[in-house]
Amino acid sequence: MIPCLNDLINSLMSLQSINPTNGKQLNSYELHTEFEINQKISQTSDACVFWKRASLEERGEHLTKIAAILRKSKERLARLMALEMGKPLKAGIAEVEKCADVCEYYAANATDFLKTEMVSTDASKSYVCFEPLGVILAIMPWNFPFWQVFRFLAPTLMAGNCALLKHASNVPGCALAIEEMLYDAGLPEHVFHTLLIGSDTVNSVIENPMINAVTLTGSVDAGRKVAAKAGSVLKKTVLELGGSDAYLILKDANLEQAAETCVNSRLINSGQSCIAAKRFIVVKEVDEEFTRLFKDKMASKVLGDPLDEKTDVGPQARVDLRDILHKQVIQSIEKGADCILGGTIPEGNHAFYPPTILTGVKKGMPAYDEELFGPVAAIISVEDENEAIEVANDTIFGLGAAIFSTDTERAEEIAAKSIFAGSCFVNSLVRSDPRLPFGGIKQSGYGRELSVYGIREFVNIKTVYIK
Repeated sequence: MIPCLNDLINSLMSLQSINPTNGKQLNSYELHTEFEINQKISQTSDACVFWKRASLEERGEHLTKIAAILRKSKERLARLMALEMGKPLKAGIAEVEKCADVCEYYAANATDFLKTEMVSTDASKSYVCFEPLGVILAIMPWNFPFWQVFRFLAPTLMAGNCALLKHASNVPGCALAIEEMLYDAGLPEHVFHTLLIGSDTVNSVIENPMINAVTLTGSVDAGRKVAAKAGSVLKKTVLELGGSDAYLILKDANLEQAAETCVNSRLINSGQSCIAAKRFIVVKEVDEEFTRLFKDKMASKVLGDPLDEKTDVGPQARVDLRDILHKQVIQSIEKGADCILGGTIPEGNHAFYPPTILTGVKKGMPAYDEELFGPVAAIISVEDENEAIEVANDTIFGLGAAIFSTDTERAEEIAAKSIFAGSCFVNSLVRSDPRLPFGGIKQSGYGRELSVYGIREFVNIKTVYIK
């Protein structure tokens, strides 16, 4: 009994890194003590005094060096992601490259984004300037363990803020690797710190008066809790939460291209992406042909070891997440959906789930109403374009959407005026891009990351008036 009790105590005092491919423990990391947490918060707050005085050119030089280290380390970091959360190697390498891109983007553009804006008023001089807020707490998820952090971190640092990272508990190795790279690039001491803490400690960190704002990417439930706590102490938040992205396949769509794009989007990060395609809404005139093409392409994807370069779909990040996904599939089938591909958990001590397709999906089924965070596609047949739009908007989420049609003018009109989402793409999968704002509406969150809008989320937009 005593060894079991000791194991339990140790697990509560540490973060366990588990390989989802085989269920074996990779490493164990001791949680930071209350003293260490407060010390790191205080050190980061103190660092704001000199970091905000650094010129934009100096900050940009640091980000450029960080980008170079990211590119140099991409194979090693991709392997780390594969081991900690199951991301296939080729996807991991692409993720690290994207992190380098966002660092270089803000290094090149922050001066324009943050330049003083003169405003003509009855004053002799009036303008708007942008000042850093101070210490920003980032609560980040496991599915893109580097990209989610850097798309927040690059604009935050360029704006003159300092940052604390509470990463997902199953990717502590990635969290510490980020801190190590930043300081290898010469970032001044204490401008950034990783906090090895559990979710139960987050509220006390948010309450700390030295924390000035909070950003979270995660579940709707986590977003509600963080927003409530931050609101109780009047601290700004940016939330990027779940999504159930609708992809509309209209009757004049190029079905071959649409099916290829839809499969690639559904299987991004082994299906574990907030902006992966989730619901495929197909006009009945092309439903049968689209479904055939879609099934053939889904079935061709290789499920396997993420360290194998031939693998397209790795394991889910954790066994419990895989089991939740499977329960949603089973409940949808029990309510009348048809499973035409996958839907069975492979044997073994792992977190694998096969590419799966559900057809005949209707309102009231988990596959219609909920986010399926894994390689499961829900195909919904509709009568016409109007019903397709209605079904696309019939969701609590509003992150992204896509429309497939050879009539691009009509598709653009639908995208711009009829679909309720933070992003809407035409004949392309939804993805984030440093040059474009990213975020959602409804229960997909609020605020924006990336582009000029992202860097201005965590600044004091100050009016200066001289008579």
